[in-house]
Amino acid sequence: MQEKEYILRVQDLKTDFKVGRKTVHAVNGVTFDVRRGKTLCIVGESGCGKSVTAHSIMQLLPPNGMIAGGSIDYYTPSGACETLSDYKRNGSRIRAIRGKEISMIFQDPMSTLNPVYTVGSQIMEMLKKHEKVDRAEGKARIIRLLGELGIPNPEIRYDQYPHEFSGGMKQRIMIAIAMICNPTLLIADEPTTALDVTIQAQILDLIRRMQKNYGTSVILITHNMGIVVEVADDVAVMYMGRVVEFGSVEQIFANPMHPYTKALMKSVPVLGMNKDRELTVIEGTTPDASTVFTGCEFAERCESARPECFQRFPKDTVVEAGHRVRCLLYEEGGKSNG
Repeated sequence: MQEKEYILRVQDLKTDFKVGRKTVHAVNGVTFDVRRGKTLCIVGESGCGKSVTAHSIMQLLPPNGMIAGGSIDYYTPSGACETLSDYKRNGSRIRAIRGKEISMIFQDPMSTLNPVYTVGSQIMEMLKKHEKVDRAEGKARIIRLLGELGIPNPEIRYDQYPHEFSGGMKQRIMIAIAMICNPTLLIADEPTTALDVTIQAQILDLIRRMQKNYGTSVILITHNMGIVVEVADDVAVMYMGRVVEFGSVEQIFANPMHPYTKALMKSVPVLGMNKDRELTVIEGTTPDASTVFTGCEFAERCESARPECFQRFPKDTVVEAGHRVRCLLYEEGGKSNG
């Protein structure tokens, strides 16, 4: 893959948290690329490290969190490469990038929007932080964006407070805050959490439309494989802080290889796929993040596990161009159809 074809390259990323005397390896060797103008979906159960990966890219880790290894390389619109993981979390350059070039939609608009300020002033704050615009010009841009996002009467809504908006409309305001500076990369962390199915579809359609209109690259974090098949170009499946399978959406859905990927796909309904099959559950529970493993993290829950799986870590195996899996079943000498 040529450098101009991607906007972000995450290589062997490790993010740790100090919890008392324990060190929790929340992200433990994550590798993926984000293609320019495309959508990468990061999927997995709660607690697998998806959001921590996003916060690591944005350098928004809490004081007890740190990037312990690996690199996050960001390719600017001019083609220059900047290693974000080398920047101090509150340094001037990362603050200039955050919100302007790389922006994020957070999970819960209820806790992110400030209840005592109008939505217009909160969007204006982001705009004026990164661009020199007078208030009249900024207001006109914001009202135009609110209209593009399907918010009725944007001139009136500009002066209203968060409590005057529904959950779906609050999420649109979060998208407006993230998009007002036309970022090159948008990270959406579970943007449809707690919304009903109809509003979920509207929000995902909005993100797709904004991507098409502005050429923005997107990282969409979700636990729902049904959403993935609708919006993804590429998919990274995460479990216990690692990417266990990575490929194009066609490769992942036509030929899922890791037992965890297969289990995820069997546990949720996916539009147009195996409509007559019975949904199943993934046996067991996700281990505590501080658990120390001697072998594959998924072995305890895996129907295909064999003794070797509990004894050593699997390596990334390339099964075809652009498609790799971290599973002993596919390593040299142990290839199998699972």
